[in-house]
Amino acid sequence: MKQIRGVIFDLDGTLIDSMWVWEAIDQEFLGRYGYEVPEGLGRAIEGMSFTETAQYFDSHFELPLSVEEIKTCWNEMAYEKYCHEVMLKKGVKSFLERLAGQNIPMGIATSNSRNLVEQVIANRGIAGYFSSIATACEVKAGKPAPDIYRKVAEDLGVESKYCLVFEDVPAGILAGKAAGMQVCAVEDTFSRDLKEEKIRLADYYITDYDELESGRGGHPLAGVLDMQ
Repeated sequence: MKQIRGVIFDLDGTLIDSMWVWEAIDQEFLGRYGYEVPEGLGRAIEGMSFTETAQYFDSHFELPLSVEEIKTCWNEMAYEKYCHEVMLKKGVKSFLERLAGQNIPMGIATSNSRNLVEQVIANRGIAGYFSSIATACEVKAGKPAPDIYRKVAEDLGVESKYCLVFEDVPAGILAGKAAGMQVCAVEDTFSRDLKEEKIRLADYYITDYDELESGRGGHPLAGVLDMQ
């Protein structure tokens, strides 16, 4: 186990409990144009950047909107929920405080839009913990490509092999591993049926961040962090 010198988080389903928002938006958005959400849509767009997802919708559904208009619409539909209803996952704040106390730099690597990312982390009081925030729209390819994780590691000034990633879906786990990083999978209701796949792909698995409390014991990653 290599020493952890930087920690990078996915956002949705990892730091915040927000995947329910996008299920509702998919239903409402497609319903406006006479479509039901097709089976397997979530897995098909898993890990895609905000732009890639809009391009997917543009190519798979007959919509009277451009890709940029689709993105604008999604931002408007999600904004109030991200401001007032989306909450942090259990134990996130105390875990971030612990990492900050150990002077471990932290970043966010997300497929979401920058507007929503900045809004929710500001409203939940965690924006100050992150030295780098990157969206998949800012790199060549979204997850499972490693581009976004490599970018954030570079921003943090930490070699990939010394980075620990937290992710909630297989595409994100694969992105972190492809970047040469250690990955901890995070349990989320949205991806509960993928639990065994996530455990198989990742180096670690947690149900919540309280498992990693210093001195609580039991979880192997908690011991690693205690040695930093």
